[in-house]
Amino acid sequence: MANTLIRIATVQEFEDDNFYELLNRARLDLVSVEKDTREIIDSVKLRGNEALFELTEKFDGAKLNTGTIKATKKEITEAYETLKPAEIKAMNKAAANIKKFQQLQLERIEFEYKKQEVKIGIISRSISSVGVYAPGGKTCYPSSVLMSAIPAKVAGVERIILCSPPSLKTRFNPYILVAADIAEVDEIYCVGGAQAIAAMAYGTETIKPVEKIVGPGNIYVNAAKQILSNEVAIDLPAGPSEILIIADITAKAEFVATDMLAQAEHDENATCILITDSKKIADEVREILDTITENMSEESIVKIALKKRGLIVVVNKIEEAIKLSNRIAPEHLTIMTKNSYSFLKKIRNAGAIFLGRHSPVAIGDYSVGTNHVLPTGGYAKTHSGLSVRDFLKTISYVNCSSKGLKKLAETTKTLADIEKLSFHSKSIEVRGV
Repeated sequence: MANTLIRIATVQEFEDDNFYELLNRARLDLVSVEKDTREIIDSVKLRGNEALFELTEKFDGAKLNTGTIKATKKEITEAYETLKPAEIKAMNKAAANIKKFQQLQLERIEFEYKKQEVKIGIISRSISSVGVYAPGGKTCYPSSVLMSAIPAKVAGVERIILCSPPSLKTRFNPYILVAADIAEVDEIYCVGGAQAIAAMAYGTETIKPVEKIVGPGNIYVNAAKQILSNEVAIDLPAGPSEILIIADITAKAEFVATDMLAQAEHDENATCILITDSKKIADEVREILDTITENMSEESIVKIALKKRGLIVVVNKIEEAIKLSNRIAPEHLTIMTKNSYSFLKKIRNAGAIFLGRHSPVAIGDYSVGTNHVLPTGGYAKTHSGLSVRDFLKTISYVNCSSKGLKKLAETTKTLADIEKLSFHSKSIEVRGV
C-alpha cells in the first residue's frame, strides 16, 4: 500500500530511543507568541476598556463600546428564537446529565471522622468568581460552555462570567448565548483572545476580575493564561485532541476507524492511535481510513491529522497495549476488547476512558455527562479532567475535647521538641495537659 494514509508499527519500534519520535505528539509552542501576548496583556492592564475595544476591532473586525460589550436579556431571548427546538432540547438534556454527574462528585467530598474524643473532617467551599472562555469565530462550541460553567455552578461559585469573541455574522453567537444561559452564567461579554483573558484577570471599567479562568482557546489564549497564572488561577493548557484505541479481534474495524476520524476532525494536530494485538484489525482499520479519506482534499483537517499523527501499533498481547497506553497517557482512551470493563483497574493514566464498542468518545464530548475538558499532551499522568473539584477549596477542621488533647499531648510535644519549637509545646501545657 504505497499510498496508504497511516502507518503500521510494531511494539518493538517503541523502544525508549524511538518513543517520542514515533508518537510525534503535538506541542503548544507558547514561546513563539509570548512577546505579542504580553503586549496585549499589558495594554489591557493599563488601558482597560479602551484597549479591549481597539483590540477587538483589530483582531475580530467588530466595533464595541460600553453599551455593546455585554449581552442583554433581550439578546439572549432572541438567541433562543434563532435555534431549532431540537437544538435547545439537546443542550438542556446534556446540561442535566453534566449537572447530575457533578452533583454526585460533590456528595463525596466532605467527611467527618471521630476517634478518641477528637473530631476531624473536611468541609468544602467554592471559590467566589470564575471566568469561562469560549472560542468563537468560524466555529462555536456550546458544549464547552456547558462543560466549563456547569461544574462551577454546582460547586456554588457566586459569579460566573463568560467571554467569547464576536461571531462572523453577529456580535454574539446564538449557540454560545443559549448554552451560557442554560448553564446559568451571570455575565456574558463579547471579547476574545488574549485580551479577554487579561480583562478577566485584571478587570476593566466594565468587567470585574475573577479568581479563576477556565476554558479552551487558541495559542494566544493559552499563552495569556500561562503568563497570568501568577495573578489568577487557571486550568490546564488545552492542547490538540487525542484518542488512543485499544482493540482486539472482537472489535469492529468500522467502529475503530470512525472513532479515529471523529478525533481527527477536531484539529490537524490531533493524535489518533490504534493499538491492537490483531494484524487483521490493523489492516482492516487502515483500509477503511484510506477508503474514506481517498477523495478528501489534501488540505482537509482529517487527512492532515491522520498523515501527521495517525498511527497503528501491533502488539503481541493486550497487556502490552495497556502498558503502552499508560506510558502515553492519552486524553481519550477507548477499549474495544472482549470483557473491556475488566481492564479498567489496569489503567493508570488517561483523561477519560470509554469501555466497549458502544461507548464512542462522542457521547463523552456531548451528552453522557462526563466532562470533555481533559488533560492532553501527557498531562493525564498527573492531572484530571475539569470537575466540580476545580472550583472548590477543601478545608480541614479539628474539634478536640480535653480528654482528646491529653491523648495527643505527648506525641505533639515530643515532635515539637525535636524541631526546637518550644511554644508549640507550651501551647499544649497551658491547657493543663
